[in-house]
Amino acid sequence: MSSPTPAPGTAAAPHVVEDCLGFVQLLSDGTVRRSTDYSMLRPTGRVPSDSDLPVQWKDVVYDDTHGLRLRMYRPTNAGAGKKKKLPVLVYFHGGGFCLLSFEMTSFHVGALRLATELPALVLSADYRLAPEHRLPAALDDAESVFSWLRAQATSSDADPWLAESADFGRVFVTGDSAGGNISHHVAVRHGAGSGGGLALAPLRLAGCVMLWPYFGGEEPTPSEAACPADQVMGPALFDQMWRLALPVGATKDHPFANPFAPGSVPLSDLGAAFPPVLVVDPDQDPLHDRVVDYVARLKAAGKAVELVVFAGQGHGFFATEPCGEASDELIRVIRRFVHGA
Repeated sequence: MSSPTPAPGTAAAPHVVEDCLGFVQLLSDGTVRRSTDYSMLRPTGRVPSDSDLPVQWKDVVYDDTHGLRLRMYRPTNAGAGKKKKLPVLVYFHGGGFCLLSFEMTSFHVGALRLATELPALVLSADYRLAPEHRLPAALDDAESVFSWLRAQATSSDADPWLAESADFGRVFVTGDSAGGNISHHVAVRHGAGSGGGLALAPLRLAGCVMLWPYFGGEEPTPSEAACPADQVMGPALFDQMWRLALPVGATKDHPFANPFAPGSVPLSDLGAAFPPVLVVDPDQDPLHDRVVDYVARLKAAGKAVELVVFAGQGHGFFATEPCGEASDELIRVIRRFVHGA
């Protein structure tokens, strides 16, 4: 049924031009409707309660200007003393730069497990979401997290959990999907060095963990072309999220999406500050080919990179089943990388 014709002299009512899974709607007048009720996105399988794991957590504001928070997780057996200092994992959640929060059950359970089983001090951070805040907002917010952490490392009034338990010489930038993309850009900005790069001293960025990083490009890859049209976590949704997240008028060959597009920082320009990288790739992910190509280019540029492929798994398996067998193995893979770095 067609919309009624507006009366002469009246403007047409705004209509929905993009509807992203019912959570975000972009209207024709540029306004956005957003739901933050993600309660129906429950993980499958067993989900431990907070009391099941020896870890404590609290929420902290890291950016007063934008009211941005992170959730800090610390194993309860952590404390003061050199021998008990823990590596710090700064974790950025997925959601195509448009959706989700560290408060979601899946991300909360995953962070509980990482803190307990690595063990590590985990900082799971929110960031501004598109389309209200298009890229580079999320990337700038990630820098703000590290600026806040750097200030904590030198403050006489630092958060007591950080002061007692954080090993600031072993900081890892970590994330899944869009968070994996953010992790790449943090590593690149830091690797760019003193010429406008992300300075972290006295922090030491010891490694970068990218879980199925969310990259894009205008030319479809074979794994994208082979993805069934009705698969939810597929190119149609990814393309929509890029339309909502990228600067207005940008294509998926923008450097925010395609790390090898014109305008991207060449890998050869990244110095020794670019950290060792662990990339996790589910082989049923439509982005599989992009991830494999990314790793190959890092290797060709002489960067230290490890690729771990999870056979039979799809995009986001740690979020959909954070306590499944594949996630158990993922924790072991991350533990080996973090404590071996």
